[in-house]
Amino acid sequence: MTTITKHNDDYVAFWNQVLVTKFERFRNILMGGMSYHSETPLRKLHLPEGANALDVGCGWGDTALALARKVGPSGSVTGLDCCETFLEKGRTDAASSAMDNLRFIAADVQNYPFEPEYDFCFSRFGMMFFSNPVAAMRNIHRALKPGGELLFITWRKLEENPWLSAGKETLLQYLPAPGDDAQVCGPGPFSMSNPEVVIRQLQASGFTDIKVEPIDGPVTAGDSIEQAIEFQLAIGPAGEIFREAGEIAERRRPIIENALRQKLSPYQDSNGKVVMDSASWAYSAKKPNK
Repeated sequence: MTTITKHNDDYVAFWNQVLVTKFERFRNILMGGMSYHSETPLRKLHLPEGANALDVGCGWGDTALALARKVGPSGSVTGLDCCETFLEKGRTDAASSAMDNLRFIAADVQNYPFEPEYDFCFSRFGMMFFSNPVAAMRNIHRALKPGGELLFITWRKLEENPWLSAGKETLLQYLPAPGDDAQVCGPGPFSMSNPEVVIRQLQASGFTDIKVEPIDGPVTAGDSIEQAIEFQLAIGPAGEIFREAGEIAERRRPIIENALRQKLSPYQDSNGKVVMDSASWAYSAKKPNK
């Protein structure tokens, strides 16, 4: 078997050329639904007024705005993401909220030339996509002041996230699994689901005082059954299967959509929304004072 090595530049290009449009289409799911997993740890987080914070892979900027409110007007927040399209919404929301302590930069966090100026770094579902997680963590370590803290959220195992696993299981009944040469967004959303591996990565990057906590909660996988089906065919493990199958997938679309409808219908609530369980890890670590 041939192993195909991909660099972070490949993943950044794939995000901007393929995934941005899909993510924008399902923003209500990916920003609104995912917010549960950041609201829980951020609710407990105490940042002193005047702190300087960094948001890695900030997407549409909702978590960066939340951090900016915490640090107050005397503090500052920098949101970084490799997709300029996402950041446009963050800038618009910051302007409409009259928040001038927040800036957004389109950049690859893995190799951005940081200075050690940040008291705190946060990331919601942004750490899993780096081609070299340790290199990214070391660069974040470089960005923090001595004693600075890192807090990031990653998904737990696919099996613990039926809002994504259900679609994958269904599509594999009708389509082949993607090959080794498939276009992907990075190592994948579940690449940091094993705490033992992530703890070793953090230690290798120079972090100490490492803690891991589980977060469990509901995700709205679609405002309707039709949107939930469209989401599964566009994004995540099921979306990758459908995209890579090409013409075969399009020919089998009607039967696949019907199978997904049967699979997802039991999760509809009284308002017609598809609500499913989800599970993540909250990792925290510190840069030593010396």
